[in-house]
Amino acid sequence: MMITLHRNARTTPAVRAQIAASTDSAASLAQRFGVTQATVYKWKARTRFQDRSHTAHRLQSTLTPAQEALVVELRKTLWLPLDDLLAISREFICERTTRLGLDRCLRRHGVGNLRALKPQAPEMPHQRFKTYALGFIHIDIKYLPQMADESRRRYLFVAIDRATRWVFVQVRNSKSAANARAFLNALNKRCPLRIQKILTDNARSSLTGFCQP
Repeated sequence: MMITLHRNARTTPAVRAQIAASTDSAASLAQRFGVTQATVYKWKARTRFQDRSHTAHRLQSTLTPAQEALVVELRKTLWLPLDDLLAISREFICERTTRLGLDRCLRRHGVGNLRALKPQAPEMPHQRFKTYALGFIHIDIKYLPQMADESRRRYLFVAIDRATRWVFVQVRNSKSAANARAFLNALNKRCPLRIQKILTDNARSSLTGFCQP
C-alpha cells in the first residue's frame, strides 16, 4: 500500500498510532520517537493518523471584489490576453496582482477562455482594427456592478489606441461631462502618442495636436 506523507513529516501513521495507544509519559515517547512533546500530545488527541490536506480552504486573492469586477469588465471590453491584462491590472488596479491570482479570477467569473469571448464572425471595424495609424484612441464607458459596501454604481472609463493597444483606465462615480473632461485631461497627460482622433461608439472628433508626443 502506497502511503503519501507530508514532506516534513517526522512520523508515520503506524508510529502515530503507537503514540496514541501508549500509556508512557509524553517525555518518554518524545525521546523514543525523536519528536517533540507537542507532537506527542497532538497525536494522542487524534483518532485518525493520516496526514490531513494542506490545501487552503479559501484561495487567497490580492484583488477585492470591486477590483475583480474591474478586471472582468476589462477582459470583456478589450479582449486582452492574460499577460497584457496583468500589466494593466498592476498599473491601474492593484500593483500586487499575481499572474496566477488573475488567472483564477478570470476562470472564476467565466471569462478565462479568451477565444470564447470573441464573436465568431467579427464585424468589419474589427477586421480593419490594425490598419489604423497611431493616435486613433477609442474611448468606452462601462457600468460596473455595485458592490455590497457601495452606495452607488461606478463607471469604468477606458481608452485604447487602436494601433498599439496602449490602454488607459480610470474609475469614476458618474459619466457626467465634468468627469469626461477630467478623463480626457488625464489621458492627455499620460498618453505617449500624439492623439489624432477620439473615437466613440456614437461619433468621432478630431483632436489633432491634443497630446504632445
